[in-house]
Amino acid sequence: MSDAEEIRVLLVDDQELFRTGVAVIIDAQPGMRVVGHAADGFEALNRTDELEPDVVLMDIRMPDMDGVEATRQLFSPERAALRTKPLRVLVLTTFNLDDRAATAIRYGASGFLLKDTKPAMLCDAIRTVHTGNAVLARHDLTILLEGQFRTRAAVPETYASLTDKEKEVFAAVAKGNSNLEVAHLIFASESTVKTHVGAILRKLDLRDRVQIVVFAHEHGLV
Repeated sequence: MSDAEEIRVLLVDDQELFRTGVAVIIDAQPGMRVVGHAADGFEALNRTDELEPDVVLMDIRMPDMDGVEATRQLFSPERAALRTKPLRVLVLTTFNLDDRAATAIRYGASGFLLKDTKPAMLCDAIRTVHTGNAVLARHDLTILLEGQFRTRAAVPETYASLTDKEKEVFAAVAKGNSNLEVAHLIFASESTVKTHVGAILRKLDLRDRVQIVVFAHEHGLV
């Protein structure tokens, strides 16, 4: 596998020992490589700009700038405009259903893992977010996001530009269904669902299917 095909990972955690251990696990996997380390949010921003990783493993609780603020800044319009390829952030936390993790997801993270996750699950999660999918059970994602949006924003006019079929796919994705599950629900092929999802992302100016879920909760469309 060439370097261009490898999943490039940046590790962000204030504990060097933890970063070192995770790096050993990731570098032992085919198709992924740790390209850098950062000890806080400020360094994470600089290293991401410098190294252009595909996936950032982001500790949620760090001194100076925490993982939530770093995630927000990584997905700011200014930084996103300079990016030449998609960036995924996977949050690491010691608490299940952490409210900070929920905020990071709202800002653009693709999900979260507990720090004591087994190595195989960690590597599977990196591959999953790299493809644009969420790493979070649909029930947990619903609980987290319902707490984030106590008041609903007005539905943007761009939503009306979706076709009836795209709205049907939107609703199914918003509930946490995979492309294959959506295909079964709407009696279509998985490739057709992928096409619809791509159109939805373009029309609503969203980064990935995780942001479809966030958008739906934010505007009361679930």
